[in-house]
Amino acid sequence: MTRRLHLNAFLMNTGHHEASWRLPESDPFAHVELDHYVRLARIAERGTFDSLFLADGPQLWSNLAQRPAGALEPLTLLTALATATEHIGLIATASTSYNSPYNLARKFASLDIISGGRAGWNIVTTAGAEAARNFGLEHEPAHAERYARAAEFLDVALKLWDSWEDDAVVADKAAGVWGDDGKIHPPRHKGTYFSVEGALNVPRSPQGYPLLVQAGSSEDGRAFAARYAEAVFTAQQTIEDAQAFYADLKSRTRAAGRDPEQIKVLPGIVPVLGSTQAEARANEQLLQDHIVHRHGVANLERLLQLPAGTLELDARLPADLPPEEAVEGAKSRYTLVVELARRERLTVRQLIGRLGGGRGHLTFAGTPEQVADRIESWFTRGAADGFNIMPAVLPSGLDAFVDHVVPILRARGLFRTEYGSRRTLRERYGLPRPANQYLQPALV
Repeated sequence: MTRRLHLNAFLMNTGHHEASWRLPESDPFAHVELDHYVRLARIAERGTFDSLFLADGPQLWSNLAQRPAGALEPLTLLTALATATEHIGLIATASTSYNSPYNLARKFASLDIISGGRAGWNIVTTAGAEAARNFGLEHEPAHAERYARAAEFLDVALKLWDSWEDDAVVADKAAGVWGDDGKIHPPRHKGTYFSVEGALNVPRSPQGYPLLVQAGSSEDGRAFAARYAEAVFTAQQTIEDAQAFYADLKSRTRAAGRDPEQIKVLPGIVPVLGSTQAEARANEQLLQDHIVHRHGVANLERLLQLPAGTLELDARLPADLPPEEAVEGAKSRYTLVVELARRERLTVRQLIGRLGGGRGHLTFAGTPEQVADRIESWFTRGAADGFNIMPAVLPSGLDAFVDHVVPILRARGLFRTEYGSRRTLRERYGLPRPANQYLQPALV
C-alpha cells in the first residue's frame, strides 16, 4: 500500500501568528463566532484533511492586550461542527489533570456518536500554576505526577468506553427486552487517583473510542505516547531533530509491544505563502512588524521561569538558565526554545520574532512549491507521517494552503484526492477499531 500523508488543520482564532488579529482582513471577535469555525472546517474538508484540531486549557491564555483571549469549549464547538461537516475528523484537547474520567469519557463517546465516528482526544496533562489555582491547588502537580495521573485516567477511560459490548442493545419489542445486562461491564476501578464504579451511560461508540492524540515530547511524554497514543503532535525546528524524535518514538512504541505503524507523528508547520519567495517573505515581515515585543518578553520570562524584568530585548538569553530537569512546566517546549536561541545565537528580540508565528513550531515562508518540497522531504526522510498545518492567518492562510499546496501534494501522489469509503477518523489514520477488552478471543 502506498504511504500517504496525514494532514491535520490546527485552528486557532485569527491564526497562529500572535499579530494576526491586527491585520486589516482579520476579525478580532472571530474566536467566539461559530460561523468562523464552520467556514474553517469546510475549507479543511474541501482540502480532504484527515482532521481538524482545537487546543484548549482550563485557564485564561496570555493577557487581553496581546491577542484574542478566551476560547469556546472545544467539545461543545466540535459538536456543532459535526453537524456542519461530513468527513473531517474532530479532535479536541482535554486535560487529565482537571477532569474526571467518567464525565470526559461520556463527552467523547457522545461526540463520536453524533459525528458518526470522527472524534479524537488530544490528551494533555496541563502545565502551569494558573490552571492549578483555578481548581483549588496552590501549586501545579509535579511533572511525573501529572503523567502518572494521566496513565490511570486513560486506563479508566478505556474501561468505560468498553463497558458496553457492541451488541448489548437487543431491541426485541416482541419479548419486551431492550438490552442484555450481561453485556455491561462496570469498571469497578479503585486506584491511586480515581475510584469509578459503574458502567458508562452511553453505548459503545462507532470507533470504540476516539483517536488518542498526545502532544508532550519530554521523557515522560514520550513514554506515555509509546503506551497510549495513536497520533502525536510535536514541534521540531530541524529535520535532524525531527528524524531523531521520530525514530525514538517508533522504537519506544515497538518496545511497548505495539506496532510502530499505528502511531502517527505529525510535526507542526506554520506556512506563510506567496506567489514568489519575495512575496512570501514580505507577508511574513508584515506579521513580524505587528509584534508587540513587551508581550513576547513577558511570555518568555514565564516559560523560562525567570523573574519579570530579567530579559533585555537586544541581549541573548542568560547563560545560567535552569536545566530542563528542574522545570515542572512544559519541559519539551522549554528545551526547544532554549536550544533554538542557543543554536542560532538569537537575541531576545529575534527569538520573539521566531516564536511569534508558532510558539516554537517550524515556521516557513515560501511559495507553494517550496512548502510542498519541505513537507515531502520530512515525510520521505523519516521525520514525519504527516503534518499539523498551523496557518499564520485565518481564514486566508488555510484557504491558500488548500488551494495551492494541497494540489501539488496530490499531483506528487502524496495525499488523497477524495475521502473515499473510509468514514471514521481511525480508518483515515489507517488504524483498526479496537477490540473490547472485556471480550475473550474465540478459541479456534
